[in-house]
Amino acid sequence: MKITCYKDKILKAINSVVKGVASKTTMPILEGILIQTNDNEVKLTTYDLELGIEYIIESEVKEQGSTVVNAIMFSEIIRKLPDTEISITLNENNLLEIECEGSLYKLATMNPEEFPELPKIEVQNSVELEQNTLKNMIRKTIFAVSTEESRPIFTGCLVETENNKLNIVAVDGFRLALRSVYLNKKTNDFSVVIPGKTLNEVNKILLDSFETVKIGTSKNQALFEMDNCKIVTRILDGEFLNYKNVIPSNWETRIKVNKSNLQDCFERVSLISSSSIEKEKKYPVKVKVDIGKVTISCTNQTGDAKEELFISTEGKNLEAGFNPKYFLDSLKVIEDEEVYIEFGTNISPCLIKSIENNDYVYMILPIRLKEE
Repeated sequence: MKITCYKDKILKAINSVVKGVASKTTMPILEGILIQTNDNEVKLTTYDLELGIEYIIESEVKEQGSTVVNAIMFSEIIRKLPDTEISITLNENNLLEIECEGSLYKLATMNPEEFPELPKIEVQNSVELEQNTLKNMIRKTIFAVSTEESRPIFTGCLVETENNKLNIVAVDGFRLALRSVYLNKKTNDFSVVIPGKTLNEVNKILLDSFETVKIGTSKNQALFEMDNCKIVTRILDGEFLNYKNVIPSNWETRIKVNKSNLQDCFERVSLISSSSIEKEKKYPVKVKVDIGKVTISCTNQTGDAKEELFISTEGKNLEAGFNPKYFLDSLKVIEDEEVYIEFGTNISPCLIKSIENNDYVYMILPIRLKEE
């Protein structure tokens, strides 16, 4: 095998596939990148038996062949080489030679025949949309995925199509993020739960462009296909939350507020909220709604903080406690200038919604406030 290509092209491929490398494994082959040539194309593949990524680049292939090389060592060497043409050769001793200007490195390789094949997916349902749209949908939901392995189904996002609308939903038991988009093409209804880890990596590979990405699903696998990249992942088993039943349909109190102003208030107040001497204690931020005004405050051993915003209010006065991080995570990904925040009682969830349309909803559970 002998190939020549520019650093930026192969580095982009390496950066895309490296997240499919197994981090903790007794199988060294899974710590490698499979490099294969086909005419004037080079395919890089990684697979940790749960997530597999393929990336194809055009290259000058002088000799066909294949090999497996340690992913971390290979990527670090390529990353630190000069920004110019790189020659990669598998020599007669099965060492991978990497040459660039005055640099020469030789790496041990592994047998490509021992590298596990990516699952062959018989796609039963599929949906196609623009990459920038899917990127936006993942960004607006992924932060609400659970990190607790005790409830594995919530470590993934629900990806479903219903009545020609694609929904992505994340929930961790304390909050919920829902982002929806109407599809241009007629699609069958389907529902799968895709690991948050996979969606994070898909999000990094997706371009902020109008090029399309295809999502295909089978019984226990999902497939993301882009122009020169393919990502295969397992689907999580289990019953996802029936989110439609937990999102309140009515409100008792509603405010209309400038998103940036509210975000700034929460960021300042959370300085006090999170700076407690007793690090294990979580101090809620109090949200108090009066006619034409919202007050956000926090008190603990460190000190007091209070912020007031004069805003548009509807309904009853209200006082409730919330984890400020949950508000901030939601507000950081919202692009709208103004949002609605809807409250029920002081012990029922609040919703952050778009004023212009209904393409996203964030639900946050309150924290009981101590009696003063």
